[in-house]
Formats: sequence, C-alpha cells, structure tokens
Amino acid sequence: MKRLVQAIPLPAALIGASQRVVCTNSGFDELFGEDVVGRYFVAALRQPAVIEAIEVAFRDAAEHTAHYLGRDGSTDATFQMFARSVGEDVLITFSDRTVTEAAVRMRSDFIANVSHELRTPLTALQGFIETLRGAARNDPEIRDRFLQIMDQEAGRMTRLVDELMSLSRLEQVERTRPTEIVSLKSVLSAAQEGLEPILQAAALTMTLSLPADEITVRGDFAQLQQVFTNLMENAVKYGAKGGRIDVALSTMSHQKLLRGAGAVVTVHDYGDGIASHHIPRLTERFYRVDSHRSRAVGGTGLGLAIVKHIVNRHRGRMKIDSIEGEGTTISVILPE
Repeated sequence: MKRLVQAIPLPAALIGASQRVVCTNSGFDELFGEDVVGRYFVAALRQPAVIEAIEVAFRDAAEHTAHYLGRDGSTDATFQMFARSVGEDVLITFSDRTVTEAAVRMRSDFIANVSHELRTPLTALQGFIETLRGAARNDPEIRDRFLQIMDQEAGRMTRLVDELMSLSRLEQVERTRPTEIVSLKSVLSAAQEGLEPILQAAALTMTLSLPADEITVRGDFAQLQQVFTNLMENAVKYGAKGGRIDVALSTMSHQKLLRGAGAVVTVHDYGDGIASHHIPRLTERFYRVDSHRSRAVGGTGLGLAIVKHIVNRHRGRMKIDSIEGEGTTISVILPE
C-alpha cells in the first residue's frame, strides 16, 4: 500500500483503521509536511469539512469530497479532497482546483462588469426616451441636448462591444507570434496621424522623436498601431492639462526586461499622474483610477487590457511609471 500511495500523481495519504496516518507520498508531504505519518488525521488535517468527509468514508464505501484551503508556496491554494474506503482504511487524495476556481471567478466578474458597463448607458437612454416622449416632446432645446447625450452613450456602448470583440480575437491568437517585419517609425507616424483631430480639439502638441535609422520588429502592423493609438489617446484624455505629449522611439543592445536587444517606445504626458497603488492594476479589464472621469471622456476600461494582450503576443513588455502631479510614462519594449 505504501508503494501504491507513492505512485499516485496527486498528493495522497492512507489513513488506517486506528485513524492514524499510515503512509503518504511526496506531494502530500509538500502540502502538509513530512511529520504527518503516525499522527491522528484530525490533528494533521484540522479543517472541519475535510475531517467530516473522512469520518463518513470510514462508515461507508462511497466516495466523499471536501474543499481544503491550503498554501502552494507563497500563495493561497484551493484543493478538492477525495476520500474513499480501502478495506478498513481510507485513502485520501488532493486535486489542485486553484486555477479552475480563479477562472470561474474571473468569468463571473467579467460578466458582472460587462453587465454594469452596459446597464448604465442603457438606463440613461431609457430615461431620455421617456422624457422625450413626455414633457420634452415639444421643447427643441431639451430635445437637441438629450439627443446629443444619447448619441454619446450609444457611441460608448459601440466602443465597448468593439473592444470586447477585439479582446476575444486577441486571446485566440495570443500564443501565435506575428512573423511580418514592421517599421516602428511607420507605425508611430500612422498612430499620430490618426489622432490629429483629437489633438487639435484638445489644443495639445505631440512631439514624435524618431531616430534616423530604420527600426523594425516582427509584428502585426494593425495591432501595433492599435497599441500606440490607445496609449497616445489615453495621454490626450488624462494628460491634456500638461499641454503636450512626448513620444520617443529608441533601441537598446541589451534590454533587461527582454534579456536581449529591443526597441523601446515611450509615451509621456504631463498630466496629474497616477498614485502608485493603482499602477499594478491598470491593465485589468474595467479597472479605472477615476471611473467618473473615465466615462466622461468616453473610456471603456479595456484600452490597457488590449494593449497588454497585444504586447504579450509580440513577446514584449510594458512598463508604467508615474509621479502624481508630474505625469505618466508608459514604455513598450519589443524584441528586435
């Protein structure tokens, strides 16, 4: 039985009729320590749901399960324990369910966030429609103002759906690295040109610093343009107070984050900056530093999540540095 338990690929242990642990395998020892053999299982396992499942397994031949909350190195982990009688003994095994449960939580949070993001403009649209059908039916000034707001809300919902579809497509190809050779100077010039109307409307100056030599990477031109358009547009929305945006392209023979040569694009604004505790979460879907301001400027909370997925697909890295009151710098580092 000892050899059999040791051959089980999951953490496993055999509990004897005396309710003491008879033998364990290496996976079980990593989870509970190496001094469990010979101890009463109640003292070794401790969690009530696990103990109850094992006690029931001693009384009948059916398989019983329970959740066990443990540690996997330095992180919390969730295991599902299976207990089944083997003669007068009980064999217990533990299956790591941490990743599965995290995926379930993530999916649930994602659905809740999407529902919330759509419900807000839909509620506003319904309210405006009711008002236009009633008290404001014959008031041209109110009607025009409401129609303008309704157009903005409908546009935000359209952007949200478009970006969700973009994220879905990116997740499907994220593991496939692009093979096309792309000029980063051309990508940045195209991104800046597409934002000229927004820059003029915001009375902002964008300085694009490009080296004389051509810099190329393996990439998808359209996706890289989307990356830098998103970053530049964010700088316009949240850094307009500074009056200008600086975008620079350079190369490094040894980039520490890539452990090799790389091209670096930095987008720097001179706005309010971001508090340090927000920075690690900025690429999460729907995470906003200031949700009211983000919605007011048409943000969906998905821009940096899209940027992260595209940069990952290109085997690159993204770095965010910010000082409150001085501005924010986002660097995208791509292997040459």
